[in-house]
Parts: sequence; C-alpha cells; structure tokens
Amino acid sequence: MNQTKVKPIDVAVGILMKPNGDVLLGQRPEGKPYAGYWEFPGGKVEAGESIFAALQREFKEELGIEVLDGEGWCGVEHVYPHAHVRLHFYISRSWRGEPQSLEGQAFAWQGGVGVEPLLPATIPLIEWLDQLRYGAPTPG
Repeated sequence: MNQTKVKPIDVAVGILMKPNGDVLLGQRPEGKPYAGYWEFPGGKVEAGESIFAALQREFKEELGIEVLDGEGWCGVEHVYPHAHVRLHFYISRSWRGEPQSLEGQAFAWQGGVGVEPLLPATIPLIEWLDQLRYGAPTPG
C-alpha cells in the first residue's frame, strides 16, 4: 500500500491567561471552516517564521494586542475534513493592550468554559487546562 502522507499545517495557538485563571476564547468568523465554533486564537505559521513569532503576528492582526511572552505548553495533531493541522499551544500571562475584534469575531474571557460549540481539537485541552489552572480535582 502506498499512502501519501499529507504534511500537517503548523498552527501557532495562544492561551492568554489572566492571574485569576480566566482564558480568552474566540469564535471563528463566517466564511471560515467551522464558523461559529469557539477556539483559542492563533493561525498558520508562515515559511521561515518561528512558531512564537507567528503567534505574536496573529494576535496583533486578529486582536490588536502584543504578546510579550509565551511558554510552550503542548502540541496536538488533529485531522479535520478540510485540513490536517499540528497545533502548537503557548500559554501567555504577559501582553500589552486589550483584545479587540479586528476581524469581526466574537471573543470572551472564560473561567469555567461555558461557550459552545467548541472546535473539536480544543475540547481535550480544556480539561488539561483546568488541571493547570486549578490543580487536580480533589477526590470526593
């Protein structure tokens, strides 16, 4: 069997985290695959660009903020009907400016994540993120 493996698209994804643990989620705008679904903001890494540089560029373009630092958190590959992506997640606790909707997208600060529907690749991350933000749940 000769299967051609499609090289995944590298995507930089940022999790802006406030001191209280709230994180920023954005809603995919009309005209994009999965329009209306909620996700962590980010975008494709351009040729020759580092993942963190792509993250900084995307946050400037989409939300008008300057990400000052980011800690690599995890990587997830996900195959959607329209694309095979390799998501590189960064957690940032330091940025300049207040998020603005520069591409007409909705966004919301979330403690317990209450927005739906979530982009499929985002769902498992919420649970991991809750452990990071709030510690492991106490038994009982």
